[in-house]
Amino acid sequence: MRRLPALEPADAPEKSRELLGGIVARHGSAGEMIRTMAHSPALLQGYLELSRAMKRTKLPRALSEKLAIAVQEWIGCAACLEAHIDGGRAAGLSEVDIALARQGTATDRREAALIEFAVRVLAEPASLADDDVAGLQAHGWSERVIAEVVGLVSLNLLTGAFNLVAGIEPALTPSL
Repeated sequence: MRRLPALEPADAPEKSRELLGGIVARHGSAGEMIRTMAHSPALLQGYLELSRAMKRTKLPRALSEKLAIAVQEWIGCAACLEAHIDGGRAAGLSEVDIALARQGTATDRREAALIEFAVRVLAEPASLADDDVAGLQAHGWSERVIAEVVGLVSLNLLTGAFNLVAGIEPALTPSL
C-alpha cells in the first residue's frame, strides 16, 4: 500500500524542484522513488550525491549488482530487488549468479567472501572484527574496496528502507 505519494516537480519543495528539474533534463523523467524522496530536499540531495559517488567504485558492475541483490534480499524491498536483478542481468549475471546472490553467496570464493561481508555489514555490523577485514584482504580485496562495500550497503539500505516505508512496489518503480 502506498504511504507517501510521489510528487510532481511543481509540487515539490523548492530545492527538490531544482533537483528534479535536473534529473528530468538529463533523463527525460524521474522515477517514483526519487519523486517520493522529493518530500525531503535533504534526503533527495543526499541520495543523489551518495548514488553518484557509489557509481565511481572500483567494483565491476556485475559484482556491485550481486552485492545489491544480496542486501536487498535481506532487507526485503521487492522494488529494489527487482531493479537490481534487472541490472544484474544487464551486467551479464546468469540466473545461477542471481540465485546465489539472493542467498548471500557466489560461486567464486573471493566474491562470496565480499558478498557475505556486505550482508554482515547490513545485518550485524557490531560483530565484524579484525579477522573479518583480514580475511577479505587475504582474498585480495583492498582497503578501498572494503570501504566502498560499506558505502554500497548504506546506499541499498537507504533505498530499500525508503521504498518499504513509502510503500513503493515494483510495478510503481520505473527506472530513473
